[in-house]
Amino acid sequence: MTYPNFKAAMAHVAPVFLDKDATVEKACSLIREASRNGAQLIVFPETYIPAFPVWCALQAPIHNHDLFCELAANSIKIDGPELAKIAETARECEMFVSMGFNEGTTISDGCIWNSNVLINDAGNILCHHRKIVPTFYEKLVWAPGDGAGLEVCPTRLGRVGMLICGENTNPLARFTLLAQGEQVHLSTYPPVWPSHDPAVHENYDLKNAILIRAGAHSFEGKLFNLVAAGYLDQAARDRLAKRDKEAGRILDGSPRGISVAIGPNGTPISQIMQEAEGILYADVDLSLCVEPKQLHDLAGGYNRFDIFHLTVDRTAQRPIHFQYNQNSTDEDTL
Repeated sequence: MTYPNFKAAMAHVAPVFLDKDATVEKACSLIREASRNGAQLIVFPETYIPAFPVWCALQAPIHNHDLFCELAANSIKIDGPELAKIAETARECEMFVSMGFNEGTTISDGCIWNSNVLINDAGNILCHHRKIVPTFYEKLVWAPGDGAGLEVCPTRLGRVGMLICGENTNPLARFTLLAQGEQVHLSTYPPVWPSHDPAVHENYDLKNAILIRAGAHSFEGKLFNLVAAGYLDQAARDRLAKRDKEAGRILDGSPRGISVAIGPNGTPISQIMQEAEGILYADVDLSLCVEPKQLHDLAGGYNRFDIFHLTVDRTAQRPIHFQYNQNSTDEDTL
């Protein structure tokens, strides 16, 4: 049997803050750059288009209505022209693309999901996932998702699954992917995640949290974990700091996220990118996932499926379901 091996790219990059069109242009440029450098898969950060709403950690929500409205106006739809453009670039470059974005809907202009899509090298969407539970202050912006996107996709690069940020803390969500034979896991994170005022309390160490979660999933699943965190550029930082004199201090004192590739033994196989913006590359060889399964195969011989049972509802949530009487005429249903 021949196992896939390929070069992966993790985009440790900033969006053009709250500008969906400019961010899409930047994303397409980065896809082309990664392709020129030999990558066959590129992973973008959590809600890359058009931004991660870090302002929810900095000011009370009564001060952020304008930013919410701007985010909603720059959110994109699953069938919209923005993702179509990214998919066309993926097809042109013969690249797989994992893209995080704020997803809007025609049903409600104020409903936003934290979403991610996996696009294949033919420009087709393989998986559309909405973060199942927004974390802490993220609930001020995003609606909860559903289980429809908890899917591992068979591709020529291997069996690929993805989770968004704090979902990688959820052992049931992670096992859902492991039980589908996941070989390559995609993890996406924000650029910074303030949890406390750094002047009075130790802040959430996003780098350490990512290394713990990514290492655990790789070690437990004997798989490759490709982590892409966002980057907070000076323009976004200054815009938020201008709104509140304390915001800049809090952002400057909060640990940044990291991008990294983790191997099947649970340790990094790439550099750790944190303080500089750029694309990180790593070589993935799925033959290295085989031998460690002798020790712990949680989707096989190292589990007790006669004891443990997990049921996952993959139903896509909808606000309304229409039912029709079998005797109704076409005129009745118009």
